[in-house]
Amino acid sequence: MSARVVVVTGASSGIGKAAALAFAADGDRLVLAARRHADLAAVALMCGGDPLVVPTDVTRHHEVDNLAEAAVERFGRIDVWVDTAAVMAYGKFADVPADVFDRVVTTDLLGPANVARAALRQFREQGAGTLILTGSLLGQITAPYVSAYITAKWGLRGLIRTLRQELRDAPGIHICTVAPGSVDTPIYTSAANYAGFVGRPPPPVDSPERVAAAILRLADHPRHNVSVGATNGLIRAGFATLPPVYDLLVGSLVGRFGLSRRTVAPGQGNVFEARPRVDGGPGRWRRSQVGAVAAVAVTTVAVTSFRLWRGAIGGAAGRRH
Repeated sequence: MSARVVVVTGASSGIGKAAALAFAADGDRLVLAARRHADLAAVALMCGGDPLVVPTDVTRHHEVDNLAEAAVERFGRIDVWVDTAAVMAYGKFADVPADVFDRVVTTDLLGPANVARAALRQFREQGAGTLILTGSLLGQITAPYVSAYITAKWGLRGLIRTLRQELRDAPGIHICTVAPGSVDTPIYTSAANYAGFVGRPPPPVDSPERVAAAILRLADHPRHNVSVGATNGLIRAGFATLPPVYDLLVGSLVGRFGLSRRTVAPGQGNVFEARPRVDGGPGRWRRSQVGAVAAVAVTTVAVTSFRLWRGAIGGAAGRRH
């Protein structure tokens, strides 16, 4: 009974699947949840050890409550809860149907809220527990064509900060955030799409296993925030300190590197209902390409920054004369 009891929502693919496998390799007892039973069953088979499988839609709070009850009934407690469930929609804000936008925000913001409510209720009863929520670099910056996802992830940051303030009387309960940049998961190709081109993670791209390793470290040694991504800090710095440059470049960079050249008809993807997810997809970056793409992006930013700086200096000199 020394192994942890770990609940993973969003366990059927991507980061959630990688996290489930990592906890299984660590000897923990697992409760796996996502919308599609067939995918969960496949992950459970890969994990071994007879995980509890509970199909769950995180947008439905009663299903999340039932998930928590099932975990406690089976194992007696919940030590760690990892939430990675998310959906995405591509397209300019005006082009994304209102119901699709609302559903993305519901899944990516109200879903974690439902998870937090159920997890923290159980943690309060136990006096301890660790909740690990998946944020994003896009919860700290903005970019066109993914407004619903960004709205949700910015809101999630506010919710997490508030929950931490309300839990100051419970030192045994931890709320952690892992914030990845680009990760090679099926979320891009499964997304609703009104941009005309299939999405892809812009380089540099991390593996789900790298994010899962960060999640495992948080479970072992909780801390507030962990960022996963080689250029996350640089991008955040550009967003905060060079907003004119950032806003000038981000649209073209996302269009060039965040969308493939494979066209796609408008569609809801997996936003409203679970569909089979396939790792990989069109237009993914090969390792040999990543260095060249990164060099182009850095050079573009540097040249544009210099030109804006030179223009500002020239304008200031003209005003002095």
